[in-house]
Formats: sequence, structure tokens, C-alpha cells
Amino acid sequence: MLTRARGADGPRRADGEGAGVGPETMDKYQILNQLSPGALGVNLVVEEIETEEKLLIKQVECIDEHHANEALEESWSLKSEPDVLMCGCRTFLARPWTLWITCTSWASFTDPCQKSWMAPEALNFSFSQKSDIWSLGCIILDLICCSFLDTTEAMNLRKSLHQPGDNLNDILKDILDRKVPSAETFCSLLPLMLQISPSNRISIRQVIHITFADSSSRPSGVMLTLHQQVVPMAATDTLLQGNLGSILEVMQNFSSNPEVQFRAMKKLMTMSDDELGLPWPMEMVMSVTAIMKQHQRILELQLCTWSLLLHVMGQALMQDDEAQAPKTQWDNSIIVYLLNTMRSHPDSVQLITTGHSILTIISSQGTVSEEMQKAGLIELLLEHLNRYAKDRDVCLRALGLLWSLLVDAVIVDKGPLDQIPPLVIQQLATHPEDGEMAEAGCAVLWLLSLLGCIKESQFEAVVTLLLQSIRLCQDRVLLVNNAFRGLASLTKMSELVAFQVAVLEVEGSGLWLLRDIYQLYKDDPEVVENLCMLLVHLASYKEIVSELESGGIRALAQEMVERFTSSLELVAYATTVLQRLDEVKPQVKPSPPSGETEVPRDLQVAPSSQK
Repeated sequence: MLTRARGADGPRRADGEGAGVGPETMDKYQILNQLSPGALGVNLVVEEIETEEKLLIKQVECIDEHHANEALEESWSLKSEPDVLMCGCRTFLARPWTLWITCTSWASFTDPCQKSWMAPEALNFSFSQKSDIWSLGCIILDLICCSFLDTTEAMNLRKSLHQPGDNLNDILKDILDRKVPSAETFCSLLPLMLQISPSNRISIRQVIHITFADSSSRPSGVMLTLHQQVVPMAATDTLLQGNLGSILEVMQNFSSNPEVQFRAMKKLMTMSDDELGLPWPMEMVMSVTAIMKQHQRILELQLCTWSLLLHVMGQALMQDDEAQAPKTQWDNSIIVYLLNTMRSHPDSVQLITTGHSILTIISSQGTVSEEMQKAGLIELLLEHLNRYAKDRDVCLRALGLLWSLLVDAVIVDKGPLDQIPPLVIQQLATHPEDGEMAEAGCAVLWLLSLLGCIKESQFEAVVTLLLQSIRLCQDRVLLVNNAFRGLASLTKMSELVAFQVAVLEVEGSGLWLLRDIYQLYKDDPEVVENLCMLLVHLASYKEIVSELESGGIRALAQEMVERFTSSLELVAYATTVLQRLDEVKPQVKPSPPSGETEVPRDLQVAPSSQK
């Protein structure tokens, strides 16, 4: 490396060795291009005339010999740098780096426009990361004010900031008055960045936090680009080679960078359950979701995150009760985050179905139904059932989530629930032999009947579908139980329902169907108990009792009493049915008087034939 400074003796290295090549040797080079000047010098792209080798020469301005020697020391360290030098969009193979150091009596603002972006301490050759914070603040200020300040006014503004006082206040007020986008955020940020004392300036992490932590802010495209920390792909992959703890640390450190988060999620999804340390504590789940809230509108990233969350939560369900998350740990913000993200991507079926599954798990692990209702989950499910009425997966997951949400829940507002029965009726009618759909639909209809959300005009359709589901899916015990419960609830409310079940069932008497199901499940106390509860409500109507008697229900109830002696509630139901049958016996004709024998009608002789 050849270096020389202009001066009597030139700068010296610490070991006393001199260096040569000053501007007098520039005759051997042809200047090809002058790059944009930096704060401390000018970069020249040159070609050596004899060898045609392309080099980069940097002319560094120094205020005295001390600074010249410092620059010279730095130049020697460049010997260890790679030979490939990227310069703009052109690549130069540069074996030596030639440094041209020129000593001046450099004064502040020799080039006022250029130096006005520099931090106050940088003008005295004192540099730190906080110097970059000042320069970044100047750039942000320029971007905000470029629409109403010309070049000279902007330069004078930047220069004024080097002087003590409240020189920033007037322009910040002007920014607010002009309603510049995100004005409040920037007016909070800039005074913290443009502090004269470096120690009083905030860090780059604080800049990012203030600008982008609030998800309600809508940064401009330029600021969004500024906010996204640029990390080379290879560097990201290297950082993500560690264990779970180190990966989560990378995610935290680059929480604002969607590319880092996406690659971190991909990495986590390839790890085994042991490597993931499942089950995760709820604090870790909340930490990951907190990061993902910053990227709510990036669908691909949300899909990866939700797939991971579904796996994590599914594994938690498989653990014993102690491993499950206590209800007090569920943060309502996670529920709101899930719902808002689904609202942000209404066309993504995959996101919606995954979200339904995650929310179903959450609702099963704690008393969070009220929080979910307040967050608008029922309304969102109605929207999904309406919009995706022909999509089996969406409707099936939505009904499953409704069941989990409504069972044993305190209903905040029954109004939205009134819109659900027609949608369930439509699904069961569209998929009559779909066992999963019928099972989910019967469960929801039962709960809605208990809540009084099925209108009288809907009774006939609901009863028909419940009986149809039992007939077509007899092997599904959960479906049979919930269908019996739903029929019992509706029969209790309406004699017309009782008449429909016992007499007007489309494909024959419903009583014959009940007897068939009893024979199929006569060893299952739960099914028998639900069936017997339905019979109790049927027997409460005097007009139906004769149908029960003729339909063989007396023998059925008597067998229940004898078979299930240990089930007190079941025996009580069956006994009630027998009592009702006894109370409303068919009328029996009186016997003829003593000593007289009734002559059969077909043997009696007509009076006209007697003589």
C-alpha cells in the first residue's frame, strides 16, 4: 500500500516508517468517476494508465497532522480487507487501496450544505453510534419538511440545531399544523434524536420502538423501509442455527424485520418437539404473538406463525392437567390479535380455519368465553358461515368453535345467536350424510334450543334434521346424545314438536327409530338416559301417551328400570314414563251384569227373523 500526505515531512506511522504517493503521483492514474462525496472525503474511481487496473482512491481531509496520522493508521488496516471492492453498481478488483491524504486547516461548514447533516461532535472528529442517530434525525426532518422548505431553508434549519436553545420547536409546531402523516410520532421522536450532547440521544432500538411499536401508526413507505433492519440472508441463517432460546432472542432483537421473523418461523417449524421444549409456558406464547402483531398484514408470516401456535397448543392439550395453561394466564390481547388478523385477511381460508382451531383450543382451556364474545367472535363466525356457506372446512370449524364457545357459557348478548339456526339448518340440509357436519350441527342446535334461540317457525325443520341425523349417522354416539338432548329441549317447549316426533316423522314413526337406537346403545347409560329424558317430555302430553303405549314404550321403560338399577336419574326418568302411561290408560268397556253372557255380535239374530 502506498500513501503519502501533503506537507513538509508528511505523516509518519507509529513505527516511524513513512509512506508515499501523494497527489504528485496522481499523474499515473486516469480518473474515471467521482463518487458522491462523503463527510470526510471524496472517492475517486481511477484506472492506472500502465496496467489498466481499476482502483478506488479516497481523498481524506484532515484538520491537522494528528488526524492525518490517524487516517494513515486506518489505511494500513485495509490491507486485510477482501480484494473485491463494490462501488455503486460496478465491481473493481483492487489489490492495493491507495489513500490520498490531504492536510488542510478545515473549518466547520466549508461545504455548508454537506456538513450540516453532521452531529456537533463529528465536526470535531469525535464519532460514535450516537452521531449516526443525529444524522438520521436530520434525514427524517428533511423528509418531513421537503414539501414546504427549500434547500437553503432546510440547510439553515439543520445548522441552527447545533446551537443551544429550542430551535426545533417552531418547525415541529409547523409540522403538526400542516398535519403531516405520523406528525405526532415524529414530533415525539426528533427532539430525542437531535440532542446536542450524544449521551442524551436515544439509541437506534428506541428509535424503532417509538416509531413502530404502536400498531395503529401507519408509517410511510420510506419510513417503513428505514424501519426494517437489513440483515443479509446468510447472516440470518447463521443467527438461527442455535437452540430455541437463541432463536427467540434473534426474533426479539429483530422484531421489526419480517424477513427475519419468517425465516425464524420456518426454522421453528422444522424442529422436533423436544427441541421446541414443548409444552411452552404461556409467557412464551404471548412473547411470540406480541412480535407477530407488528406484522399483522403479512399473510405468509401469519400462516407460518399460526401453524406453529396450533401445534404448540395441540401438544399442550395432550399433557396432563398441570401442564395446561391456567385460565388466568390467557391474555385478552392474544384473542384480539387473532380476530383482528382474520379480519385483515378475510379471503384466506387457510388462515380462517387455523384461527378457528386455535380459538377452539383457547376456549377449552379456560373461562374466556365472555372475553371472546366481547371481542366480537360470534359476529365474525356469522360472517364466515355466510361468506363460506359452500366451504365445508370453514363451516365445520366454525360450528366446532361455536360449540366450544357456547357450552356452559354465560351469554353476553343473545342477539347475534338468533341468526345461527338458519345457517346450521342449511348446512345439515346440504350435507345430510356428512357425519362430522351432522355431529357439529346437532351439538350447536341443542345449545341454541337451551338458550331459546330457535324460533317456533324453525321447530319443524330442526326436528326433521335432528331425526334425520340420528337415522343416517347411528354409529356416532356424540351425535345421537346431542340430537336426543335437542329433541328433548324442543319437545319440552312445544306439543307440536312432540306430535312430530311421535307421529309425523317423515320416514315412519319416530318412536320406532327411538326403539332401534335403544337396542343399539342399550349398554350405554348416557345414551339411554338422554333417550329416557326425551320420553319423559313426550309423555307429559296427554294426547301423545296413547301413541307411546301403542308404540311399545311401556316395555322399553320397564326394561330400563330393570337394567340400570344403579343409575338413579335414569331410573327416575323411566319410572316417570311408566307413571304417565298408567295415569292415562285407555278406557275399558264395563263387564256385563252377573249371570248374563254377552253374545258376540256376529252370532246375534236380527229381530226381523224372529217368529
